[in-house]
Amino acid sequence: MQSDPTRKHLDFHDTRRAMAAMDVNYPDGASTGSHSHPKGQLLYAIEGVMIVRSAEGTWVVPPSRALWLPAGLEHDVKMSGAVKIRTVFIDATAIQHMPTKSCVIEVSPLLRELIVAAVRIPLDYQDGGRDERLMRLLADEVTVSDVLPLHLPLPEDGRIKFICEAMIDQPSDISTAEQWAARLNVTAKTVHRLFVKETGMTFAQWREQARLLLALRKLASGERVIDVAFDCGYASQSAFTAMFRRHFGKPPSEFYC
Repeated sequence: MQSDPTRKHLDFHDTRRAMAAMDVNYPDGASTGSHSHPKGQLLYAIEGVMIVRSAEGTWVVPPSRALWLPAGLEHDVKMSGAVKIRTVFIDATAIQHMPTKSCVIEVSPLLRELIVAAVRIPLDYQDGGRDERLMRLLADEVTVSDVLPLHLPLPEDGRIKFICEAMIDQPSDISTAEQWAARLNVTAKTVHRLFVKETGMTFAQWREQARLLLALRKLASGERVIDVAFDCGYASQSAFTAMFRRHFGKPPSEFYC
């Protein structure tokens, strides 16, 4: 096996089986570097938070969530905290009903245990045996898992990109679309139209999503909820908690439990 964790996945690319799972650990701040896989990847960590970037945008993947990446998608994974990755490579041409696009899914207790167990399965597992049945059940669980709103799409238009980058750098900035439009010498209608065209989200939705992803990173680092709320531009902890609960069905204090 490869000793370099950023290259360990290469040992799992040539297996003739439709599915293979591996474990790899990274320290806080480490990065995999840009890479891709010939099979789809279910990227999951039993500890730590992953920030995944690609040309499609950015995902923040906290514990109890997993990211599905289609085959061939170039991406980079940066670690927030010590991260223990347990990932499954899946040939979507052989396993039916896998997601067609990148998405974050909720990991149920059953799916978590299946992923952990899959890591112990050899690459040359027997057809029709217990190991193959476990892998197939894992794939079935992926197909029925809820998709979560943890994606931040990036625009190509320079004007909207300028706004997005500024909001990422200063998430507490409460400037309105009208104020941003004035700075760019365009109309507010143009800003709203371009946000929907470029990101599929309204201005308000994109800003809320950017704040949400920053909040997940800060909460995973152990920061207090009230501090995270103010850093993300919310006037009170209760307003931030209401937004968080609307997305995840639970308050931020319970999200990593």
